[in-house]
Amino acid sequence: MAYSEHQADRIRQRLKKANLTEEKKMMGGLIFMVNHKMCVGLDIDKKTGLDRLMVRVGKASHDQLIFDKGSREMDFTGKVMLGFLYIDPDGFDAEDDLDFWIEKALYFNQEIR
Repeated sequence: MAYSEHQADRIRQRLKKANLTEEKKMMGGLIFMVNHKMCVGLDIDKKTGLDRLMVRVGKASHDQLIFDKGSREMDFTGKVMLGFLYIDPDGFDAEDDLDFWIEKALYFNQEIR
């Protein structure tokens, strides 16, 4: 399995009330779709072997949130993907921290059409 089922359950609990429309296995992990749009992802970082959260925050919020609460640039293809952030475990292991990132992803999700 390319992601932690425990972490996936933590994310599911938070997205239940936010119109979680689908879960897709892709990009080596699990992507959570809210309102039929990519919102949050979960996988295992191949370099560290640790859980890794992916949040879609949009380009406008990217610069404000980069390097905040365990976040870093998402470079899935070797090129930085603006608007997406990876969050290392120390940035989402605590319940409040996971809530913070889910809130940021849901805010952007509501903004895009």
